[in-house]
Amino acid sequence: MNSCESKAAIIQSFISLRVLLIVCVLTVVIRLASSAPPSTESHLIPAVSPYTDAHTHFDEHDPAGSVRAIIQASPRENMAKTYLLIPPDTVNPSGGIDAAGILAAAKSYPGKLAVLGGGETLNSMIQQSVRSGDSGAVIQAKFRKRAEEILRMGAVGFGEMAAEHFAGATPYQFAPPDHPLFLLLADIGAQHGVPIDLHMEAVPQAMPLPPDLKSPPNPRQLHENISGFERLLAHNPRAKIIWAHLGSDGTGYRTADLCRRLLQKHPNLYMEIKLDPKAPGKNFLMAGDMIKPEWLKLFEDFPDRFIIGSDQHYPEPPGPQRWQQVVLLFNQLPANLRKSIGTENVAHIYGKSGH
Repeated sequence: MNSCESKAAIIQSFISLRVLLIVCVLTVVIRLASSAPPSTESHLIPAVSPYTDAHTHFDEHDPAGSVRAIIQASPRENMAKTYLLIPPDTVNPSGGIDAAGILAAAKSYPGKLAVLGGGETLNSMIQQSVRSGDSGAVIQAKFRKRAEEILRMGAVGFGEMAAEHFAGATPYQFAPPDHPLFLLLADIGAQHGVPIDLHMEAVPQAMPLPPDLKSPPNPRQLHENISGFERLLAHNPRAKIIWAHLGSDGTGYRTADLCRRLLQKHPNLYMEIKLDPKAPGKNFLMAGDMIKPEWLKLFEDFPDRFIIGSDQHYPEPPGPQRWQQVVLLFNQLPANLRKSIGTENVAHIYGKSGH
């Protein structure tokens, strides 16, 4: 073998080794990829028909980022429209209008997004009134002015308001549902054709704090609130009251029987369905993967009174998502009931203000 042939053989051997090495590396990569667990996103189950989520929350420090996250999430959820609310608070530290930032961010998507206001400002005014005992004419005039200012800015309703809210992301809050400022808010809502979205744990009689909750920060004793809630509902029958978080019960008393009685008696009462896979609470609406029969019967008997209100936060936090759990229930409903609960009832509640 001459020197040229020797060099050619060496080069050919080197190329063969490189090719073999590349093949080995590619084989390992393919095997690793095939054995890796699938992404969480690949396991998401969208709604089988479009739905509106009437109760979601956003990052108050980055409203625009939350809006982008919702617009990106909507196709994979089959979510047609989203309503955003500020959580209820006890103090308005800035003294400003709580919905201003998210209203500005949502204006670019008028058919996709709508905003409720008052969770920070109006709710804190009610909490301050409860503490001071002052709900007189001056306070009411100030409250009305703020409420109407929120609507002029473009809010389509009032919320999230709180009558009984256990401590968590926000402090513990209590206000009688028939407090003079709640009654005034019902009148304002009726006058302008906008609803009130209310967070209220069901307390049908005075009772100790449930043992799975801590005191402090929650009180040892809870005030009865169902009779006051009924007085709020009866105060102005034209006021649409949305009772938030059906399916996420903190006391164990928000039963199908209680809901049925209130729905039969008060035609201006609506309920939002929320299911939290991380904190199912009491009176969860599902047993395993199936809707419990008593809740399905309630939905069927009052098909025009329920809406989706998942309480989902955007951007989505890590782990199982609330919207997904609600969609798993939603997908089991008959087609006509899905249409009512998914989109039609929200359109009826909000009317022109929410579209």
